[in-house]
Amino acid sequence: MLRPRCSVFIAISVDGYIARPDGSLDWLDSVQRPGEDHGFRRFMDSVDTLVLGRRTYETALGFGAWPYAGKRCVVLTHAPPPARHGEEFFSGAPLSLVERLAAQGARRVYVDGGAVIRAFLEAGMIDDLTLSIIPVLLGDGIPLFGRSPIEQRLLSIGSRRYESGLVQLEYRREREVDEVINGVLNENGKKDLDGSNA
Repeated sequence: MLRPRCSVFIAISVDGYIARPDGSLDWLDSVQRPGEDHGFRRFMDSVDTLVLGRRTYETALGFGAWPYAGKRCVVLTHAPPPARHGEEFFSGAPLSLVERLAAQGARRVYVDGGAVIRAFLEAGMIDDLTLSIIPVLLGDGIPLFGRSPIEQRLLSIGSRRYESGLVQLEYRREREVDEVINGVLNENGKKDLDGSNA
């Protein structure tokens, strides 16, 4: 059974933050231009499932309209509130969730929220990242990346600079390179079923 492709599409400051300390996103206004969504709609059209952190979910609830209408939405939280838009809640590990989504036919998953992205990265479950770098140094805030026990190599598959100064970088994970680095492939270059070396 093939697991769904897990993708990140997120705005980030030059110094690595995805929101101010209080979660606010007003700093994104500097790159907003009429009719320009920086490829987000095209990306969303390719996604069938979203996995969000609780804080990201609560931010989305504050928008004028629910931004994920028509998509399956799973919120990672240990204290699920009542669902308001048909969303689901999950409190397990990323691998368990991805296995469940695969069994239910998910094909591409949009992973969003700092803590959730870090958890999926640590579990080796992120397949591609689109980073929209906003020309601002916030100085403090909620970071996108944190410490990780594994090294992951990325292949650059695209970049674009917008008139607003936003620079968008697209990366795909080089999975086989990662597996060699982290000892998942055996000496014959074949993956052991249990993830250990033969």
